[in-house]
Amino acid sequence: MTALAPTFTEQELAALSERFETADPREIVRWAVDTFGDGLSVGASFGGASGAVILHMVAALKPNVHVFVLDTDYLFEETHENMRESVPALGLTNLRVYKSTLTHEQQAAQYGSALWMRDPDLCCELRKIEPNRRALEGKTAWVSGLRRDQSEGRADTPILSWNSKFGLVKINPLATWDEKRTWEYLLEHDVPYNVLLNQGYTSIGCYNCTVPGVQGRAGRWQGFEKDECGLHT
Repeated sequence: MTALAPTFTEQELAALSERFETADPREIVRWAVDTFGDGLSVGASFGGASGAVILHMVAALKPNVHVFVLDTDYLFEETHENMRESVPALGLTNLRVYKSTLTHEQQAAQYGSALWMRDPDLCCELRKIEPNRRALEGKTAWVSGLRRDQSEGRADTPILSWNSKFGLVKINPLATWDEKRTWEYLLEHDVPYNVLLNQGYTSIGCYNCTVPGVQGRAGRWQGFEKDECGLHT
């Protein structure tokens, strides 16, 4: 299936987003696959339950969908293990890993050691946002697992919108779901998930910026007024 590369006005996207408010996420995913074809890309962290659900839904319709992983060099081993387990379990055939252009050592030499403790926004820019741009080059739509109940900053997440930061349509099929519904789907379909979610972690990112035992995204970047890496803002 080739990318159709359709164009939508912001008004058309808003109307579609409103229409999908009461739709099952699987209906939204099917629309995305049918509409964007090979232009569709799925961002996978292999950390959260929502991302696992989205991968399962998309892979059921399009196993060769472009799935991209941002390896910051600071991912938990459990995250890598979930990725290794999920690829064959979900039948994914087109997973790509993207990393910063700087190694950990080069970043330390250029910006100083432990940049995440001094300027986490810059660390995220170097290790997540810049690789994300490369991952989405040539794509027309990006599917993510954002939900409105995940944080105050995500409370108004639309199901469809134009993402000006990366220049494509952003699709959030699970926006209206809550954590309970997400886990029901995950367990019902026996979808592999990160075992750290059983160990007190509720939001899993880099091991140097994530702590267990704190609800929602408050367990990320503690000590800073920050609960987003910048990919979704």
